[in-house]
Amino acid sequence: MQVQGDDKPYDDINITPMLDLAYVLLVIFIIMTTASVSGVKVDLPKASSSQNLAVPKTKVISISDNGQVFLDTVPVSLSDLEVKLRDAKANMPDLPVILKGDRAVQYDRIMIVLDLCSRVGISSIGLASTRVPGS
Repeated sequence: MQVQGDDKPYDDINITPMLDLAYVLLVIFIIMTTASVSGVKVDLPKASSSQNLAVPKTKVISISDNGQVFLDTVPVSLSDLEVKLRDAKANMPDLPVILKGDRAVQYDRIMIVLDLCSRVGISSIGLASTRVPGS
């Protein structure tokens, strides 16, 4: 292909389709990354400092504002929770657990779950919180 009025061959590459593809892949990556966060929506209390507790095969126990207990997004009773934690502990002796309690839930409900974890023999328990801005 030649440019009009010039005897040189046209040797530029049109990169517009390549940029379109890059933008589409970027949007897909952003959507998939934010969609991978799972769990029950609870309003976590604020902490001045917190650590990232992303440990593989971690069990997450969530307590909603009405006191409902969830194990990895599945609602469970306290007796079912104990059975499932015992099974998980049998498969993984040093099973880490993260407890996410809504700020509106009664503290007594959190203590019941902590006592249950103690009875099962779980010693690695993390309490989830959100970071206070500016700390």
